Amino acid sequence: MGGLLLGEYRLYCLDQNRHIAHGEWFAADDDDHAIALVTAKRLGIHCELWSGNRMVAKIPAHVTAP
Repeated sequence: MGGLLLGEYRLYCLDQNRHIAHGEWFAADDDDHAIALVTAKRLGIHCELWSGNRMVAKIPAHVTAP
């Protein structure tokens, strides 16, 4: 039986010195789906989305109103 293969992604959130402050691993259908999952989190920190050794996207920090 064939199943759907999901891509493996890593989300690295960076501190003000651009060092990894947090990492998360997850699966998604494709790059667009992975980006949508990350942006929906509305993170308050700059992040990078990776698949293997390929950077998929830079995700800017979501700015919230005071």
